[in-house]
Amino acid sequence: MTSGTSTLEGQSSSADRRAYQRVVVALPAFLEAEDERHSVQILDLSAGGAKVDCGASLSSGTDVVLQCGTLRREAVVRWKAGGALGICFKSELDARELAAATDRSKALEMWRSIRK
Repeated sequence: MTSGTSTLEGQSSSADRRAYQRVVVALPAFLEAEDERHSVQILDLSAGGAKVDCGASLSSGTDVVLQCGTLRREAVVRWKAGGALGICFKSELDARELAAATDRSKALEMWRSIRK
C-alpha cells in the first residue's frame, strides 16, 4: 500500500508502490524450475512474493516452485538483478504462513548467533 510519501524527485519509491509489506528474513529454501532444484536463500518475504538469492540463471516469466519447510508456493520470476530474483506467488500467503516463516527466520538467526 502506498503511504503518500515520495522521494525528493517527486516520484514514489518502489517500496511505496508495493502492494504488500515485505519482511526481511534469512531462510534456506529450494526453488524448482525447469525440472531442476536449486538451493536458495529467501532474503525478504511478503504475502505476494519473495526476493531470493539464487545462483541459477532464470529468466523473467519462468514458472517456479518455492519450498521452505512446510511452505510450498507456485510462483513466477518477475525480475533478476545480479544473483537475486524477485518472484510473485500465484496464490498469496495468508497471515499465519507469513508469521510462521518470519518466526522461523528469527529462530534460525538466534540459533546461528548462539553457535558463534
